[in-house]
Amino acid sequence: MAPKVPSVRLNNGLEMPVLGLGTYMVRGKEGIEAVKMAIDEGYRHIDTAYFYQNENQVGQAVRSIIAEGIIKREDVFIVTKVWNTFHAPEHVEEACQKSLENLGLDYIDLYLVHWPTGWKFSGWTADDMLPMNANGKTIDSDVDYLDTWKAMEKLARSGKVKSIGVSNFNSEQLTRLLANCEIKPVTNQVECNPGINQRKLIEFCRQHDIVITAYSPLGRPNMTDPVVGTGNIPKHALDDPRVVAIAKKHGKSPGQVVLRYLVELGTLPIPKSSKLERIRQNIDIFDFKLSADEIKLMDGFNTGGRTVPFNFSSEHKYFPFKLEF
Repeated sequence: MAPKVPSVRLNNGLEMPVLGLGTYMVRGKEGIEAVKMAIDEGYRHIDTAYFYQNENQVGQAVRSIIAEGIIKREDVFIVTKVWNTFHAPEHVEEACQKSLENLGLDYIDLYLVHWPTGWKFSGWTADDMLPMNANGKTIDSDVDYLDTWKAMEKLARSGKVKSIGVSNFNSEQLTRLLANCEIKPVTNQVECNPGINQRKLIEFCRQHDIVITAYSPLGRPNMTDPVVGTGNIPKHALDDPRVVAIAKKHGKSPGQVVLRYLVELGTLPIPKSSKLERIRQNIDIFDFKLSADEIKLMDGFNTGGRTVPFNFSSEHKYFPFKLEF
């Protein structure tokens, strides 16, 4: 029997499952199968984005499972995101409509501003999504994310999206947004794993009734490049003998220990996988808890180093990673 995933109540009163399936870089037939497997295994929260170029596959999988009568549309929580080249208010609604068409759904449960950084718009194809100059830096637009947010609020009022939120915003950007918005973001989706546990940002968001969704929750286990901010190739919690020992004690895998840690920090992890065994493992984390000592040990992996540094946009006036949180 598939594990039952608890939900968290968002600041608009709606419920969001505390664990989801990430789908970045999962495309084609593999993407369809991954989403189907995940829903079969009890996942009810699927995270995608226009930039991932797999909304079609996510939608196809969800619609086929609905057609089989296994779930209803309201049983599954679909998240997608407006990309950086679509920040101008006149593009936000069109971007949302394109995502709806890709998904083949009547509404989106949660629509996010993918990054606070707006870039030059040059079209809707994959080739248009990374406008770069001769120096390998993004060609930025001067669109203020507050104007993008006003367009997001309009979408929320239209019913095309049930909830709106942000991704990769720092505390100063959130403070500015909260001072100027009519509808609060329900979540801030950020990189969060033992190497960058985001405790300060989690606490800041908790004070404002915003939940943290954790992307790259397991770090990047196959990473061979130094983590930005540290100069070191990361020593992953997954490989650490102390984490292996905790996993053995609980009858779990090191990955399950890491995901449980993130849930206990108050985040909503969205691990990515297209393999059935891993999809099954990642959701099976709700039948144990970590002790205070185990959480303290997990805290010890925090360096603040990012595996998703986004350096090619570092000259943007709204680049979010110049602050600690």
